Amino acid sequence: MNRLAGKAVKVLVLSAITMMFLAVSVFAEDGLVIGIGTTTGSSLRLRSEPSLDAPIITTLDKDWTIAVLGEADGWYHVAHNGKDGYVSSEFFTMEEETEFEYYGRVNARGVNVRAEASTDGEILNNLGLGSGIVVTGLEDGWYSISGTYGDGYIRSDYVSLTNETPGTPGAGIGDSSVVDFARQYLGTRYVYGGASPSGFDCSGFTMYVYKQFGVSLPHTASGQWQSGLGTRVYSIGELQPGDLVYFNDPKRNAGKACSHTGIYVGGGQIIHSSSSRSGGVIYSDLTDGYYNTYFVGGIHV
Repeated sequence: MNRLAGKAVKVLVLSAITMMFLAVSVFAEDGLVIGIGTTTGSSLRLRSEPSLDAPIITTLDKDWTIAVLGEADGWYHVAHNGKDGYVSSEFFTMEEETEFEYYGRVNARGVNVRAEASTDGEILNNLGLGSGIVVTGLEDGWYSISGTYGDGYIRSDYVSLTNETPGTPGAGIGDSSVVDFARQYLGTRYVYGGASPSGFDCSGFTMYVYKQFGVSLPHTASGQWQSGLGTRVYSIGELQPGDLVYFNDPKRNAGKACSHTGIYVGGGQIIHSSSSRSGGVIYSDLTDGYYNTYFVGGIHV
């Protein structure tokens, strides 16, 4: 009986270990981060496989914060700066704390920021590819963020931790005074014909914001685009934070030159007053979908 009991215990232990390994593997396959670690050696080699003979992808500096996707046999599967691979546990330490502060960059288009670490959480914002954020913690595979885009949560597989600051070109929202002023009206309701903090339509919002900087704009998207103001920009890549942006949906333009307007904020994002179901003053992704399809151009004032 004792031998049988001993064998039974061993089987149970092995089964438990196997289940734990499988659970970690599944979690890693989802691309979600399971923990945070820190490099303890300089020029730490990130390899394509968990082997000293595997090709080197890149090197990591000492004291970098690294996302951990899995662990096995003295190696960690990690991701940083948009690259993933394996590092030896000899020069890497898993952190017990789940609260930290590090830079991140959105690695997908149209990523939702939610009020809770769940796909059921309320959508607070929507970020474009390359948007720079400040990551403040990890909870159940979701990063908590704070700063320019507000507080909330993003699935960790949609964010690449990076040692590059959000000020890096293409990494984040601009800091122009126009953008800073416009940002304070996030959440203001949409009102057709509105041009005040009690409610804006699209051109009413841009008109109001620029009025505070001594610039007079017509109260129509077409009128603003055809006003001759500033310098026209026809490529999204040439836009600068604070530039006016214009769109033309043939189904909504009533024969006019433009059907919608907003303000470019950087990171592939615009701030605008939308008449959509989740409307009012919101951020939207300029680099994909509706706004990319109907982009006409921008005006650099």
